Amino acid sequence: AERFGVSDAAMEKGILAIGNVIDTQAEYPDTVVASALWHFEPTLQAALAAISAGSFTAANYGVYSFMKEGGCSLAPLGTFEGKVPAEALALVAEKDAAIRSGSMAVEINDEEPTST
Repeated sequence: AERFGVSDAAMEKGILAIGNVIDTQAEYPDTVVASALWHFEPTLQAALAAISAGSFTAANYGVYSFMKEGGCSLAPLGTFEGKVPAEALALVAEKDAAIRSGSMAVEINDEEPTST
């Protein structure tokens, strides 16, 4: 969860949560299993390079937030180290490597989420 409200609700209900954008595991050591971290640096570097080259234009710089471009990563497991099955960790490592190499494309769904 990017905002603390989601982690607060998960903690109150005794369920696990996944962090988003920032790592809040230090604040929720028994609730936040892991986090998907956003790194702004690749986006900024691409824009600054275009400015330096005199070729900056309005463009979709969102692609630089993708894992393949170094724009996101997975936080360490921290307090959940040793609690996640080895098979799951191996699968995550395999998918992480495939995404970074470009051999696996991740479909982006920008539709508004709906309740189930």
